[in-house]
Amino acid sequence: MAKLYHVPLSPFCRKVRLVLAEKKIECELKDERYWEQNPDFLRLNPAGKVPVLRLEDKVLTESTPICEYIEEKFPEPPLMPRSADARYEVRRLVNWFDDKFHNEVTSKLLYERVNKKVMKQGFPDSAHVKAGAKAIKFHLDYMAWLLDQRRWLAGDVMTLADFAAAAHLSSLDYISDVDWNRSEIVKDWYAKIKSRPAFRGILADQIPGFPPPAHYADLDF
Repeated sequence: MAKLYHVPLSPFCRKVRLVLAEKKIECELKDERYWEQNPDFLRLNPAGKVPVLRLEDKVLTESTPICEYIEEKFPEPPLMPRSADARYEVRRLVNWFDDKFHNEVTSKLLYERVNKKVMKQGFPDSAHVKAGAKAIKFHLDYMAWLLDQRRWLAGDVMTLADFAAAAHLSSLDYISDVDWNRSEIVKDWYAKIKSRPAFRGILADQIPGFPPPAHYADLDF
């Protein structure tokens, strides 16, 4: 069985969890307080970051390379399209959410509201929270623009791009930081993706001291 060292609300860990679940790969989850720099964990990943996946005889790090490795090793069901142009679009959007969205939104909201408390790093920076709350509107509007032209974010089939976006948004939804009324088309997309069996584990997450909102695990909002 695979073993994933993770943090439940980390969007990068959630992306890997979604891919594993979609591929029906059984995986043991190991909560890892990486900020405590456990020597055993540092031996697995000297970078001291999650996720880390032990799969067969390999130790894999960095969420996107992990996901692409799984895709190549277990190609069914596919999460990457065949054509070079379509694969580029998936990779572009994965990078959009893991870089731009993460820096402008996730790090400003989730990290300020949750990570600082868990890591005992003080109180949220209100300026960061305000900036994140403003930036997420732009990103939801961009998603709506994409989905107005496509069935899924990167095209007509669900791909790793959708899981990357859903990983970030589900983490933020856990702390009620997504205005689902801003875009009906984005809300419908999220309802569709969170109804997939692969999402069940994520919707069952319970973080001590941070109860999710009532709608979090509701497939119909």
